[in-house]
Amino acid sequence: MRHMLTTMLTAALLTASAASCFAASEADFKAAYAAAEAANKEAGSLRNQWTTTASTLAAARKAADSGDFDAGVAQAKEAEALAKASIFQATSEKERWKDLEIR
Repeated sequence: MRHMLTTMLTAALLTASAASCFAASEADFKAAYAAAEAANKEAGSLRNQWTTTASTLAAARKAADSGDFDAGVAQAKEAEALAKASIFQATSEKERWKDLEIR
């Protein structure tokens, strides 16, 4: 399971890095931030929000507030990837515990 989470995070970060080759606008930031917030809200509904997601969202907001939309978009995409990984963890562990054999 950890390998799958690592793979998901790596893919998301590579996508964010590739997207950052172009100058981001405020609209790009707002869209990326909204997607990250939505994913984080879903993780919250599953009671599995990661603290790193919240701090990455805060860093994204801080970067955008200072006018650095490229960094803001990159941080927002990273926060979205973290939130999606926490969602994956919550949903997979919801069923995987049944596979354990109690001795």
